[in-house]
Amino acid sequence: MTRRTLLLVFGAALLVSAASAMSGAGHPGATQSSATSTAAKKKKRTSLKSRKSSRAKGQSAPTSDRIKEIQTALQKDGSYQGEPTGKWDAATADAMRKYQDKNGISPTGKIDAISLNKLGLGSETAGKGAPVPTASSPAAPADPPAKP
Repeated sequence: MTRRTLLLVFGAALLVSAASAMSGAGHPGATQSSATSTAAKKKKRTSLKSRKSSRAKGQSAPTSDRIKEIQTALQKDGSYQGEPTGKWDAATADAMRKYQDKNGISPTGKIDAISLNKLGLGSETAGKGAPVPTASSPAAPADPPAKP
């Protein structure tokens, strides 16, 4: 046999064995292969779920103490009537809407950074854009060497 014929035969044998391995045909462990494949898919789904649950979640609902703070601030402003309950109910949403409208904020009745800032309950940076790096001045040029 010539070298070329040997390569063709060997290549064909490789193709046949690869095809049977891919299809599972004539392979005694074919059912085990599909079971393994199912187990691998299930494991992959489980790992994706655990990855998703470990991600940082979005903003959470305010605590009842935080709602009481907001209700108290709205009460001092005169927008909220009654005692602070710590529950975000219709009366609280109406009071927030009234406060927002009075202060030139879009009256959504929802808690937002701008409303909290105006109520004195926010931080200095809340509701503002992302921090912008300050332009650093280039290093001052070195003094030229003294001439002798």
